[in-house]
Amino acid sequence: MNTDTTGISVTGHTTSGYETVLTQEALSFIEKLHHAFNERRQELLATRKKKQKKIDQGEKLTFLESTEDIRTSDWQVNSIPKDLQDRRVEITGPVDRKMIIHALNSGAKVFMADFEDASSPTWSNMIEGQINLRDANQRKIDFTAPNGKEYKLNNEIATLIVRPRGWHLDEKHIQINHQPVSGSLFDFGLYFFHNAKVLVENGSAPYFYLPKLEGHLEARLWNDVFVFAQKELGIEQGTIKATVLIETITAAFEMDEILYELKEHAAGLNCGRWDYIFSFIKKFRNDPSFLLPDRSQVTMAVPFMRAYTQLVIKTCHKRGAFAIGGMAAQIPVKNDENANKQAFAKVREDKLREVKDGHDGTWVAHPALVPVALEVFNEHMDGQNQIHRKREDVIADPLALVEIPEGTITEEGLRKNIHVGMEYIAAWLDGNGAVPIFHLMEDAATAEISRSQVWQWIRHPHAAIEDGTQITLELVNQLVQEEKKAILDKVGPSRYSEGKLDQAATLFEKLIKEDEFAEFLTLPAYDLLED
Repeated sequence: MNTDTTGISVTGHTTSGYETVLTQEALSFIEKLHHAFNERRQELLATRKKKQKKIDQGEKLTFLESTEDIRTSDWQVNSIPKDLQDRRVEITGPVDRKMIIHALNSGAKVFMADFEDASSPTWSNMIEGQINLRDANQRKIDFTAPNGKEYKLNNEIATLIVRPRGWHLDEKHIQINHQPVSGSLFDFGLYFFHNAKVLVENGSAPYFYLPKLEGHLEARLWNDVFVFAQKELGIEQGTIKATVLIETITAAFEMDEILYELKEHAAGLNCGRWDYIFSFIKKFRNDPSFLLPDRSQVTMAVPFMRAYTQLVIKTCHKRGAFAIGGMAAQIPVKNDENANKQAFAKVREDKLREVKDGHDGTWVAHPALVPVALEVFNEHMDGQNQIHRKREDVIADPLALVEIPEGTITEEGLRKNIHVGMEYIAAWLDGNGAVPIFHLMEDAATAEISRSQVWQWIRHPHAAIEDGTQITLELVNQLVQEEKKAILDKVGPSRYSEGKLDQAATLFEKLIKEDEFAEFLTLPAYDLLED
């Protein structure tokens, strides 16, 4: 498909229906967003690299002196709409048609439709996702499975929130002056253009989750995008509401400032726990004193995770915003009743801690876990939220936010990192961004933990396996071959398209071998996507 609209070029293939969202007017809107904001986006991405260099040189993370008045003064975010007042359980997932119907019907209060970590950004996934969400907002969505079973929306459905891709990602199938547009601006712009007025007419509004922000200036850019977009479409200012995922270690030191920048549009903050752990490893990767143990040992109970999640609650409630807890990655375990009971028990324990801490809601990855999380929040949360719990007992301690937990590195943990990293990348290259592995729903964030830990472990001599075995590149390469065979034995040779597992293993080895740490594995992987 080659469509030209005053300088914007669409190079992705076309299928019937794509033209209904890739309209001349919508593409013109995307082009305006690009010209207005892409240069600032690129500058902010360059600022991330400068910040990383300072951390590598020993600069300690702490709260900003320049914004102290924002942290200490009294202010609150603007009022939050009725259909976002109760967010006790939110389900997340990719934007395929069946998933959208299941999630909206799941009984959760909110569904976060994800163009980012739970979706592989193939052209068809991204465009069909836009079509699916438009149809859902117009109550025209349905789905017929190959077995003839039909799916459609219930009368009562979850409130819809959309997560566009992060600032670092491009959409290569949309070019302006031979330059790819921002994945963020494309996802946001197309959804906003086609759905904003319908949502307002339906008594709701366009709601968004903002991923991967590393500081308040990136939040300011989003706020300016919102102001611009609302003006362009004649939507009342402040209609858009956004919840920011605090999923980078740098953002944890700028929570007040992030809410302040988005004050007119802010609905809350979310504890993006898996990306947060990845960010922790990534930012401190070159410091041997910042080594984490096996991923399974970095639970929500370890000091730096406790410090950050409780600070999210205190910050949000002080500012009149909602604090949403993290993702329970467990999924039902078929054909193993004992393992299934353990999985549900872990979810219950996780949600009980969150509701008692003061979170206003939480995340689950599977519809079967919605009732468990609802039961816990219904029992322990009076009213629609807990914004009255100010958590003034929580101290904003910069040292607590970077306290390293005790633990060990095991051969099993190393193998699981390699196994999960490769299997996830293979599925991602095959077009699937949410992948069940070892009874957990893995997405790009958990795959990032896997490969970043291995990258770090082989570069610090004292990051040895508990039996004293040194973690070397040679050992990792050996285990890559062993775990690749284990994946094939588990799922069979026909699970992924031909060559995808080999591609995944090659990319994983490349990411581990290169001294220049890839900021996100999805950047080089995106070049391998065939759609």
